[in-house]
Amino acid sequence: MAAARTFMSSEQATPEECRSNDCNDWTCGVVLKVRAMLDLYRQIWIVTGRAQIVLIILSVLIASLAAVPLQLQKVIINGLAGAMEQKTLLLLGAAYLGVLVLGNVLKFALRYKSSMLSEGVIRRIRTSVYGNRSEKQDRGTLAVMISAEAEDVGRFAGSAIASPLIQLGTLVTVIAYVAANQPYLGLLMVFVVVPQALIAISVQQRINHRISYRVRVLRQATNRIATDDVKRAGEGVLHDFDEIYGARRKIILFKFSSKFALNVVSALGTVGILMLGGSLVINGRTDIGIVVAAMSGLTRVAEPWRELLEFYRDLSSVRIKYELLRSAQPNQAGHS
Repeated sequence: MAAARTFMSSEQATPEECRSNDCNDWTCGVVLKVRAMLDLYRQIWIVTGRAQIVLIILSVLIASLAAVPLQLQKVIINGLAGAMEQKTLLLLGAAYLGVLVLGNVLKFALRYKSSMLSEGVIRRIRTSVYGNRSEKQDRGTLAVMISAEAEDVGRFAGSAIASPLIQLGTLVTVIAYVAANQPYLGLLMVFVVVPQALIAISVQQRINHRISYRVRVLRQATNRIATDDVKRAGEGVLHDFDEIYGARRKIILFKFSSKFALNVVSALGTVGILMLGGSLVINGRTDIGIVVAAMSGLTRVAEPWRELLEFYRDLSSVRIKYELLRSAQPNQAGHS
């Protein structure tokens, strides 16, 4: 039980503390968000630090392999344009396959260990929330905390460090490889990634507000159902359901709008590499192998980039739910 309570036990800043430090509203909001995120990561490390080290090692190994297939592609394509021997081609093909298999084995180990770590944290959070419950606490809120919110926060713990590490590592490795071979193509890939980051961050701020609102309304609805009689709760619950629907509709709209914008930027990047790479080949400033590797690299960057954006969305959502979990803990109120 002591280990379970550790996850929710540290103190966090309050709006009153920010106001006492003469912060304006915007600065105070940023400070609270950063402190809450750091507190979340601190608790994750306290509870799962040893397991996270294993995940970090696996992530670094996976990211370090990201550029190897690109190099093999480049060598094979340039060799086919020249006078490559059949034996050399077979050896390169075997090496390519070996790297892919090794990468997938490492990914399997990472995903399995990450998933099991998440399940353990979910159990700890649920034990902590249930063990710290109060007789005065609304049953509906308690049910939501133990079911959905604990699962979301706990599932995040398994990927909190490994996921951004492997995705960022892959992005840096691939872009650095392309830039080392052809700086202009590497720079073009940077110009594809940066606008996507700005779009994702801008949209996510709006999504965060709707997520926080939706969770609060959902708690309110479950409280009405758990504590009021059917007739008295009916109209209020139906209104809450409408509010939840409206919030979800806006969240979906923001998500798909951002995906549309990100896909457009990605398509522009593909066309840009074809045009710029083709021009460089025509003028003898690069070889066709690096252009193909850059195209493949852009595709390889797309997956970790999507994963990284999804991680950012999860982090924003989990941070909100973590704050709500903490604020609803009766035994924590007296410490903050």
